[in-house]
Amino acid sequence: MAFDKMIVKKLLKKFDDIPFVLKFPDGEEFQVGQGEPQAIIRANGGIEMGAVMKSPSLALGEAYMDKVLELEQGNLFDILNMVLEKLEGFSSDFSGLTKIMKTSISKKNQKQEIATHYDIGNAFFELWLDKTMSYSCAYFKKENDTLYDAQVNKVDYILKKLNLKEGQTLLDIGCGWGYLLLTAVKKYHVKGVGITLSEEQYKKGQERIKAAGLEDQVEIRLMDYRDLEKSGLSFDRIVSVGMLEHVSRENYALFFKNIDKVLNKKGMVLLHYISGRHEHDGDPWIKKYIFPGGVIPSLREIIHLIGEYNYYTLDVESLRRHYEKTLLEWAKNYAAKRDVISGMFEERFVRMWELYLVSCASVFHNGVCDLHQILFTKGVNNTLHMTREYLYED
Repeated sequence: MAFDKMIVKKLLKKFDDIPFVLKFPDGEEFQVGQGEPQAIIRANGGIEMGAVMKSPSLALGEAYMDKVLELEQGNLFDILNMVLEKLEGFSSDFSGLTKIMKTSISKKNQKQEIATHYDIGNAFFELWLDKTMSYSCAYFKKENDTLYDAQVNKVDYILKKLNLKEGQTLLDIGCGWGYLLLTAVKKYHVKGVGITLSEEQYKKGQERIKAAGLEDQVEIRLMDYRDLEKSGLSFDRIVSVGMLEHVSRENYALFFKNIDKVLNKKGMVLLHYISGRHEHDGDPWIKKYIFPGGVIPSLREIIHLIGEYNYYTLDVESLRRHYEKTLLEWAKNYAAKRDVISGMFEERFVRMWELYLVSCASVFHNGVCDLHQILFTKGVNNTLHMTREYLYED
């Protein structure tokens, strides 16, 4: 498929913040911006402009995956920042992408969507996550914190916010590989239950519990949050980290209903999730290749639901810049293990995850998405700290 050079050159002139060169398939080099080029992008084929107009992220993402576009020189993060700064000015038409944008919210389908991402294999995630196996935004207290330090900080910070006391019960909805649960049990002597839909996370979590000798104090279940309501369980504290994005907008009220059924009076909840500035259905490329069915809640719609259930909001905090740094650390680790990963998966997959990690860092850098922690109580609780000072005490 050939480029319509006139259209491409006209579009590229909007992206002139960083001087760069585009090499067309026929060998012509076209420079955008003034000064020494900071990047060289090679086009090995054409991109249908109609597809770009429908969804720039999907068209350009697939072009990168398929090596239609290759970065010959320069920094992918810088290029993506430049693109994202301008991309909101482009109109998109998702009308022909219904199968990507609107997927079934049935239990069976949502479990399959979770498996698509999280059950790629524990060996894959172990290559580039830190040893806590935490796959969510870290918390960098100091400039020189390592990724491991920051993930430990994040878990400690969440557990402090929850005001855990010995003998209490903690539910972790979407518990991942179980690090937060195990830390809570060891540090605060609580009893913990985690639920996940990922078979791989469940398997690794069970291994970790057994290795720690904590079978009597913590358990992980393969369980849908929708089954909490009739579970007969009850908890003093509930935490959910990076799971709300998989619930879907139609089920937010159901999610809160299930929380309400198992949370004790005066209990506390902390939600840690990627948030949007406004309500939307998400990005087509991310939904097709990375998180099928994923939807990012806006802050205001979650705050609204908290009020509807007569909960009291204690704290709302943005960790947006922490997630940018987390993603860049993951991307650096991923790049260091690229040869190993290339031996495990085809090149298209390798480039897809490479683009995912760096593009998400750019999304947070540019404020397209945020990361919020919201802390709230079931009813009034006057026994808690009156200031936030306790959060910063070692």
